[in-house]
Amino acid sequence: MHSGNFILALTLTLIAGLSTGIGGAIIIFTKKLGNRFLAASLGFSAGVMIFISLVEIFGEAEASMVTLYGEKVGFLYTLLAFFGGMGIIALIDNLVPSGENPHEMNAISLQQGEGDKGLMRLGIFSAIAIAIHNFPEGMATFVSTMENPEQGLGIALAVAIHNIPEGIAVAIPIYYATKSKARAIGNSFLSGVAEPLGGIVGYFVLAALFKESFLGIILAAVAGIMVYISLDELLPTAEKYGKHHVAIIGVIAGMAFMGFSMLLF
Repeated sequence: MHSGNFILALTLTLIAGLSTGIGGAIIIFTKKLGNRFLAASLGFSAGVMIFISLVEIFGEAEASMVTLYGEKVGFLYTLLAFFGGMGIIALIDNLVPSGENPHEMNAISLQQGEGDKGLMRLGIFSAIAIAIHNFPEGMATFVSTMENPEQGLGIALAVAIHNIPEGIAVAIPIYYATKSKARAIGNSFLSGVAEPLGGIVGYFVLAALFKESFLGIILAAVAGIMVYISLDELLPTAEKYGKHHVAIIGVIAGMAFMGFSMLLF
């Protein structure tokens, strides 16, 4: 890890997290979000995450673990950490009730509930749920940037894009419950604060626990987390908002963007 990258890692993680507020601002001030654009953006984010996780991050994790434990054992530990990362984010998803989980609902449809006092509660619980989900995403962005700034920049971009519809899920119910744009956008921003917190806490706590094998284990877990988020959240949501081919074109574009950008750095 390169300690000189700490400020950059914190900045990128903060930007990625607070992009939830962008979603809140977009939906409140424009009133309408193009479904095709949203689907393509979510697909793009998934493409970036999947490509960088499987092509670069997993390979770096494996190289680190093989150096410490040998080829077969190192690869085994890398696999265990990869699927362990998936297990962590899956557990978080299961702990959040589906009715209050922003990944299990269509945020746009919430506009139909105008005037319902329960919307405020739904918005607050959505903000809490998003904060919980953002914690491991923050760790992924922070750790990756500490190790490789260019790689971290790509991850931060993907996380920021996929946080925008999460901000929508918070802003709509609070706005229609309170008629306050400031409260709606403010809660959207606050839900993203867990992103930098997750990065800092995850980095220092896990670094102390794993010591020598920290880098390999965390990078592999980060790769697993991002692949899970892409397959379980981003792609299904993209399918809901747009046609199948729009989402897939977004995925391919995201992969191409990440792949060719790796040639430049």
